[in-house]
Amino acid sequence: MKIKIRQNTFKQNILKGKKQYGIWNGIPDSYAAEICAGAGFDWICIDGEHAPFDLRTILHNMQAIQSYKVPAIVRIPSADPVLMKQLMDAGAQNILVPMIETADQAELVAKAMRYPPQGFRGVGTALARAAQWNRVNDYFKLANDQMCCIGQIESIKAVDALDEILEVAGVDVYFIGPADLGATMGYLGNPSHPEVVNLVKDCIKKIQKAGKIAGFLTGSKALIQTYSEAGALMVGVSLDTLLLAKATRALAETYKPFLKENQSNTTY
Repeated sequence: MKIKIRQNTFKQNILKGKKQYGIWNGIPDSYAAEICAGAGFDWICIDGEHAPFDLRTILHNMQAIQSYKVPAIVRIPSADPVLMKQLMDAGAQNILVPMIETADQAELVAKAMRYPPQGFRGVGTALARAAQWNRVNDYFKLANDQMCCIGQIESIKAVDALDEILEVAGVDVYFIGPADLGATMGYLGNPSHPEVVNLVKDCIKKIQKAGKIAGFLTGSKALIQTYSEAGALMVGVSLDTLLLAKATRALAETYKPFLKENQSNTTY
């Protein structure tokens, strides 16, 4: 029996215009990844940028997520083609690259995810889980189409260059980061400021008008509705770390009411 390549259902569905809801995985343990994967979301994003993941823990969480037939997205620390190559060989098909600010950066990461002639991904299938160590039939023929490059737009510089960035072939999704974008606008810690919200909506509409796909992450139900109505299809609704932090704090406050007197004003 011939082994078939893993189908990237996230990419397939989003290209069909189907809204895809997901959650952030910031706890570097496969148990947490399994809990998230079994919840019913369309995708789980492993955050290798801000959470304490390394290549091995990303692999373990990705294996746990994929075992539930849920697409794993991996956010990497920076636009690093070498790390991208390792992650793709380990089985990542969706890679989210932060701080894309120029068309040249967008082109670099788009090409890093494809084999020649469309890109420059290195060949190492004998060592690659993605190819089941050369057991997947027609891997070289099919791999490029299964890769989904997600570029993160999260600064004023990126917004100013968005028209040029949108012209780059091979970037499949443009993910808006309201928190960092707001910080570059002078609203650090206030991603729900009206000026930030309006700019995010404008970016989503511009991305959609260009025939591309937009995404975002927020824990605000009101903003989820606002950005979804603006046309975003990749919808990040919360983070496992925040869900656990809020739930445990609320439980503690049930039995120790005085804790309510000391509330943090830090939001995301």
